[in-house]
Amino acid sequence: MTVLLWIVAGSLAMSAIAWIGLLTVVLNEEQLRKLLLPLVAFAAGSLLAGALLHLLPEAIASGGAGVGTMLPVLAGFALFFLMEQFLSWHHAHAPDVAAKQPVTYLILLADGLHNFIGGLAIGASFVINPQVGIVTWVAAAAHEVPQELGDFGILIRGGWPRMQALVANFVSAAAILPGGLVAYFLSADAGNMALLLAFAAGNFIYIAASDLIPEVKHDRLLRNNLVHFAAFAAGVLLILVTRLSLA
Repeated sequence: MTVLLWIVAGSLAMSAIAWIGLLTVVLNEEQLRKLLLPLVAFAAGSLLAGALLHLLPEAIASGGAGVGTMLPVLAGFALFFLMEQFLSWHHAHAPDVAAKQPVTYLILLADGLHNFIGGLAIGASFVINPQVGIVTWVAAAAHEVPQELGDFGILIRGGWPRMQALVANFVSAAAILPGGLVAYFLSADAGNMALLLAFAAGNFIYIAASDLIPEVKHDRLLRNNLVHFAAFAAGVLLILVTRLSLA
């Protein structure tokens, strides 16, 4: 399969995760909450491992370990900090977060930008080689599941009919494909690949450290904290095993 087909297939498969909101039809709110928090912890481990064991080493291999590679990492981190400061965006994985209708549009807009950047990461990784792309896809997919469930819950509580919320979530998730195509058409320059991979690493680190870990680190029950840490470790292990098995 060609690089372009890998990117298109990976992007479409990632976009399809938006339909996971259908789970809310069969799960009550308490069941969903119990499922979401371990998933959030798992996603945090996957994203951090994807950034530190995968994207950043590949960026350094392509562009060296100098400031020119590390500045895009900071830029990727800073952009998402800026988004949360000025767009009032939060991943809001908990299903009981209330939202007013105007806020739901901000969430969709910011989520679309996030997905576009995720598409850049996936596309750049597949350009390096399919094995690298698969590892990046797995790390990003681990995050997409709780994110899309949380975003779907916000849309519903913000007054969206269920089917409209599913479609809007899917349209926002589809921004992954343009991001992947942009990465593909920039791939003629190896420097672009190093920049995109480093930028994506900063993005992954920010989401894991700022959005995900704070949601699962202060549970009142020790048992739940241990479950969350185990889920976090499982996310790290998944990326490590995937990376080693595809090496």
